[in-house]
Amino acid sequence: MEEKQILCVGLVVLDIINVVDKYPEEDTDRRCLSQRWQRGGNASNSCTVLSLLGARCAFMGSLAPGHVADFVLDDLRRHSVDLQYAVLQTEGSIPTSTVIINEASGSRTILHAYRNLPDVSAKDFEKVDLTRFKWIHIEGRNASEQVKMLQRIEEYNARQPLAQKVRVSVEIEKPREELFQLFSHGEVVFVSKDVAKHLGFQSAAEALRGLYSRVRKGATLVCAWAEEGADALGPDGQLLHSDAFPPPRVVDTLGAGDTFNASVIFSLSKGHSMQEALRFGCQVAGKKCGLQGFDGIV
Repeated sequence: MEEKQILCVGLVVLDIINVVDKYPEEDTDRRCLSQRWQRGGNASNSCTVLSLLGARCAFMGSLAPGHVADFVLDDLRRHSVDLQYAVLQTEGSIPTSTVIINEASGSRTILHAYRNLPDVSAKDFEKVDLTRFKWIHIEGRNASEQVKMLQRIEEYNARQPLAQKVRVSVEIEKPREELFQLFSHGEVVFVSKDVAKHLGFQSAAEALRGLYSRVRKGATLVCAWAEEGADALGPDGQLLHSDAFPPPRVVDTLGAGDTFNASVIFSLSKGHSMQEALRFGCQVAGKKCGLQGFDGIV
């Protein structure tokens, strides 16, 4: 029997990446060391990493016609990502991000350009054949619609034997109040450092203890904290931790969080423990930070 897929629901963007030797000061004119186009977006990046790790994965997000979409689609296909459930919209265009990477530190600054492309809706999600998937990951965006998607999965799972249930994770990355309703959905909930700090927490461990009451019974809450590694807290109340695994030289941190999420999902989907998955996520994310882009993480 063919192995079931992992579906990532969320954003794809075009990243226009500029590498500089020094971050530009206001009202100055500087040359880039290099410039390239790269497919980005949280769910899109996570699909890339899952595919590179060897998972069968699919992407569900909004697309629009045009040369940017052609570039994005070609790159998704190059990474063997299933596009059956991608939604071609009739309005708007694919968002772009201008990314400035400091060659000396590998740090990045991002300017997003939103182009009125509607996010996938719960109606779009009704077309998803849930029997095809062993895991569905949802990047928090239009949360009111995504709650309906998650409820559909929950209703489906309630009718399935344990071995056939779809495992679910959600990501809450942006500090927007609307997204916080997603805490109560999903077996694994990824909360970002930005959200944790927005809510007044100063460490991953503090955030997990302070936010765990928001997740559903039996769920695990995960928080990565850059160079300090990542923590997880599950229903047994045991706080798990993995140190970071920094590369010899940081080259590019763009997409490190998406790499971490995908690697944790991949490890858990293979039956590994949360402690093993946490460590694996930090290892792969660390390796990614030493690379330009994603190719070469395995």
